[in-house]
Amino acid sequence: MADVLAQQPEYRLSQAAVADLRTALRGALLQPPDAGYREARSIWNGMIAREPALIARVSGASDVVTCVNFARENGLPLSIRGGGHNIAGTALCNRGLMIDMSVRRGVRVDLGKRIVRAEGGATWGDVDHESQPFGLVVPGGIVSKTGVAGFTMGGGFGWTSRKYAYAADNLISVDIVTADGERRHASETENADLFWALRGGGGNFGAVTSFEFRAHPHGPQALCGMVVYPMAQARDVAHEFRRITATAPDELCCLLILRIAPPAPFLPEELHGTPIAAIAVCWTGDQSAGQDAMRALKTFGKPAADTITMKPFIAHQTMLDSGQPFGRRYYWKSDFFADMSERLIDAMVEHAERITSQHSAALFMHMGGAPAQLDRGLNAVGFRTAQYVLNVQAAWEDPQEDSRHIEWAREYWAAIHPFSSGTAYINFMTEDEGDARVRAAYGDRLYARLAEIKAKFDSGNLFHGAQNIAPR
Repeated sequence: MADVLAQQPEYRLSQAAVADLRTALRGALLQPPDAGYREARSIWNGMIAREPALIARVSGASDVVTCVNFARENGLPLSIRGGGHNIAGTALCNRGLMIDMSVRRGVRVDLGKRIVRAEGGATWGDVDHESQPFGLVVPGGIVSKTGVAGFTMGGGFGWTSRKYAYAADNLISVDIVTADGERRHASETENADLFWALRGGGGNFGAVTSFEFRAHPHGPQALCGMVVYPMAQARDVAHEFRRITATAPDELCCLLILRIAPPAPFLPEELHGTPIAAIAVCWTGDQSAGQDAMRALKTFGKPAADTITMKPFIAHQTMLDSGQPFGRRYYWKSDFFADMSERLIDAMVEHAERITSQHSAALFMHMGGAPAQLDRGLNAVGFRTAQYVLNVQAAWEDPQEDSRHIEWAREYWAAIHPFSSGTAYINFMTEDEGDARVRAAYGDRLYARLAEIKAKFDSGNLFHGAQNIAPR
């Protein structure tokens, strides 16, 4: 074979160029025929069919520099894989070069300073594994397999965010390779404009090789769990969720889940495979106060199951992992909300009752708390004042059923969208969302500033595989 296919038929790399790249890298360089290519190309969302021409499993920042320069100089599409858990599959480019950081998952905890440092391929499970033995937490996602990189740069919220703010708000600094192949350190005092953009602006500005976070006291034991009810009680459960969240202290995070009951051991067998409504909770603070706060929820109605108790926080953080395995087909639609109106509740329950897959779900999370109390100009997070977020998650196995499940998610979203704030969340966007939704994630003012910073650090738009912000 004389050459390697790149982005378009007219773009071809000589085998000599590929050989030179392989020699320059300390990590492995994989092509489609190579052993290990299919494994390296596999990501969480099995719907994504893009095929990189080259995958570089980088050994460190020097390899990242080499890859960025190679892609820029050869006009190749470039993508970055961290955890590989993005719904839009942004880890994969088509016929270009994928920088695979998933082999760089180191995490270090500075207990004295309460600082956590994570490499660019780390997941939140990696962070929790190292920080929880010390009773420390960085606000991460509610699925432990989610990558630190994409999650943080999109803003990032989870169980402890109402108390300790978003992941992006807790970022102290990053090490990054920008489009010119330069290594830069970004913080409040160094490359401050770049640092501002990286906290919410997504993967538009370079390849981040390491993150430094503030950590906070929480765990290893925490008061958390869920109460579960048959779907027939869903409207009453939603009303109770609204009542609790209307006055909830910042220490309490609540998540309303509408789905088909899995064959979980804590659920009665008669519920398995039937629609359910559940409220999952996590308390971040004094445990005796938490017991008092949970009492009303634990005595509401007649739950089919109640798992709220003191348990390892890691157990709660991994609770949803089994329902989101790598390789399944996923399609999401989401929106933020300022309140929880009666019409919104009706639409949520009505479309949950029409759910088309045992793996699908609608997740409605209470936001607010600490993030809303921070300066809106602190960073590029555009959803700081949101009170709720709904993520409609279609999930299934058979490619022949794509249209059926995607239609369910789209119809669900169309029903709830009129009640939304109109703001979007880039970490929940599928690849068909379009530029208007990316702009909606920020609003005109934030988007304009992001575009200016993009022009400064990536005027050629090399990093365009994520939810793209074009240089201005």
